[in-house]
Amino acid sequence: MDTIGWVLAVIAAMSVGLSKGGLPVISGIAVPLLAQVMSPVQAAGLLLPVYIVSDMVGLWAYRREFDRRVLLIVAPAALIGIGFGWATAHIVPERAVSILVGLIGTVFALNAIFRKPVVAEPRWPQVGKGVFWGALSGFTSFVSHSGGPPWQVYALPLGMTKAVFAGTSTVLFAFINLAKLPPYFFLGQVNLGSLEIAAALMLPAAIAVLIGVWAVKVIPQVLFFRIVIWALLLISLRLIWTAI
Repeated sequence: MDTIGWVLAVIAAMSVGLSKGGLPVISGIAVPLLAQVMSPVQAAGLLLPVYIVSDMVGLWAYRREFDRRVLLIVAPAALIGIGFGWATAHIVPERAVSILVGLIGTVFALNAIFRKPVVAEPRWPQVGKGVFWGALSGFTSFVSHSGGPPWQVYALPLGMTKAVFAGTSTVLFAFINLAKLPPYFFLGQVNLGSLEIAAALMLPAAIAVLIGVWAVKVIPQVLFFRIVIWALLLISLRLIWTAI
């Protein structure tokens, strides 16, 4: 890659790290940034090892802050979505997936902004909804690393604290990204060349994780979830715009 490519790659890696540190959906800009200098498929494959390394740092930071029941519902369902994504990798167009995810995230975010409080009262996580949104999150994450919006549609109404929300998100996507590694390898999206570039991006990503963890601690909870909702809306609109 040339100088501009490396600059974009470092920014993309740091956006991944900030997301893993607990600032959700920021990583949504990562693939589009790298897609300026390579194909979206190559960008997704290049970033997967960066996601995994960032996940490891995030898991350490949030090792005591997560909702076990939510994970037991959503994580197995995400495997179903990943399997479906692998099976249909050459059939389902990425553009259609981006539009679907963008529409879901936009409708949910607008509803939350104009009709519902940003921070919900705690709710008992329902299995049926968790399986549906978990599978959709696994599928969209496999296709374009855009599993955040479906996950947030399920998780935000549960009323978790900001630390538990960030930690549960980190644990879930650490599991999803690790599960995606074998299919990505067999599809040729992860190879020796991409690993060499990814290795150079791991340090800035890891530093960004710690910055994200610090930011979650100092941002007031109401403001934190307002940021999450508005970020979800902006990322969802970006997905639609990019696809169109």
